[in-house]
Amino acid sequence: MNNNLRYALAAARLTTTDVAAALAVDPKTVARWLAGRTPYPRHRWAIADLLHIDEADLWPEAAQRHRALADGVEAIYPHRWSVPQRVWHNLFRGANEEIGILAYSALFLAEDRGLINILATRANAGVKTRILLGAPDSVEVAGRGTDEGIGATVMAARIQNALTLYSPLLGLEAVEIRLHSTVLYNSIYRADDELLVNTHAYATPASDAPVMHLRRTDEHGPAVAYLTSFERAWDTGQPYRHNA
Repeated sequence: MNNNLRYALAAARLTTTDVAAALAVDPKTVARWLAGRTPYPRHRWAIADLLHIDEADLWPEAAQRHRALADGVEAIYPHRWSVPQRVWHNLFRGANEEIGILAYSALFLAEDRGLINILATRANAGVKTRILLGAPDSVEVAGRGTDEGIGATVMAARIQNALTLYSPLLGLEAVEIRLHSTVLYNSIYRADDELLVNTHAYATPASDAPVMHLRRTDEHGPAVAYLTSFERAWDTGQPYRHNA
């Protein structure tokens, strides 16, 4: 029996039917989880989000398998869409010195109003925030759109939409947005020494590709390579100026 889950549901005043409806599963499935069966990762993360608590508080042993895989590797998620929303929010909310976003569009973040508010809050607190997106008219962006099977114009339109959604941040002194024309092998999301790295795979949308949760522990750890990559891409970028 999973008493941790049972107590958490009781504290949140949620029934098995409530959880089943929220996760689109059968109430009998939730009952089996309460009886002690461990859910699939996507369901564990969804329940943790629903209850606003950490997965490890509900399934300590299962959560441990996603942590400390190696020095500097905190977790690996099979797909970007499987990374819980709270992980993205906690990443940027925890930044005290620097936030960095390197992607082609990062539209999924720009569409999250709560996350935009977090970025604004941290920037107002003096956290240096650098956002580096693909130049919509670049050959590299067109190539990525073709590779993903959505077409060059769609990829460019996604970037334009993202720029519009990020544009309210431009009025903040700590925020700078640039456009790059590089071939991205990964999208990089940084908060101080902590990173979420979304790998890119040919003919695969970024949302379906794996994400590594890394932490810089020393100058030889895996995070350093991506931090260096970010800086080099940033140096090639051109300042973005929003036309109101």
